[in-house]
Amino acid sequence: MEFSDFWDNAEAAQESMKELKGLKDSIEIYAELKEQYEEIETLLEMGYEENDESLIPEIEAGLNSFIKTFEDMKIKTLLSGEYDRDNAIVTLHAGAGGTESCDWTSMLYRMYCRWAESKGYKVEVLDYLDGEEAGIKSVTFQVNGENAFGYLKSEKGVHRLVRISPFNSAGKRQTSFASCDVMPDIEEDLDIEINDDDLRIDTYRSSGAGGQHINKTSSAIRITHIPTNTVVQCQNERSQHSNKDKAMQMLKAKLYLLKQQENADKVSDIRGEVKEIGWGNQIRSYVMQPYTMVKDHRTNEESGNVNSVMDGNIDMFINAYLKWCSLGKSQED
Repeated sequence: MEFSDFWDNAEAAQESMKELKGLKDSIEIYAELKEQYEEIETLLEMGYEENDESLIPEIEAGLNSFIKTFEDMKIKTLLSGEYDRDNAIVTLHAGAGGTESCDWTSMLYRMYCRWAESKGYKVEVLDYLDGEEAGIKSVTFQVNGENAFGYLKSEKGVHRLVRISPFNSAGKRQTSFASCDVMPDIEEDLDIEINDDDLRIDTYRSSGAGGQHINKTSSAIRITHIPTNTVVQCQNERSQHSNKDKAMQMLKAKLYLLKQQENADKVSDIRGEVKEIGWGNQIRSYVMQPYTMVKDHRTNEESGNVNSVMDGNIDMFINAYLKWCSLGKSQED
């Protein structure tokens, strides 16, 4: 960074700065762990020497804090995929079930926003389509922050909700589905050739919350790659040109990942596939009645506190998935 030509290539310089920050953060966490460990050791020695039981609560609190920091650091070491450090682009789609599924999609969107907020990440809405009566039919949003994709790749798949529907006057229990697709926001210029004849580009008016300009002009863009039936949409920018640029960036990233999967039939850091949004394909179930439980069907990780999970406390599922993937890789090796 001290070289005079460091900033000549702004993109490479920014990448170096990003890498430096990540290294500094890791060193700071290690220093914090070391300090916590030494403090606990000192308190234990004092407690034994003076036979002072009043130190036990302080030792327990310190130990709990140490274990949490240690586990967080351990999980971070599992984020070694090619795109794990990148921002994440998440798309939620309501499945069959009309208003109920749209409401479930809005609940999931809130859950991910709350999780992102707890991590200090920023959420940027790229595309938004309201449900006909309530909720969200589909939403695409970008989560900006270090390792956002590394964490959120665990959420790719179908999510199932079981509850007594507030939209059913008979008070019957109902099952709803929503799909979650996650891809990295790959900013580099990808070596992907796209034939213009293979693209269908549609413009439409933006919907949902977005400011006074919303619905006044057809600035939103939908691009369909006909050979692979890959669809991307963007409406968050004011100009049609900006939305088209962002949509093309997303399309290139999706096609690049598809190419990797075809060539290697793996891409282990992008594990999981969004299948049909319905029975038998869910990766996780959220049951609110007749009992309360959230269970991940890949890792068998579960929680009885549904409200906490819906408030964004999903780290236990993310961590379990990363450990599960790591175990799978080691067995393959």
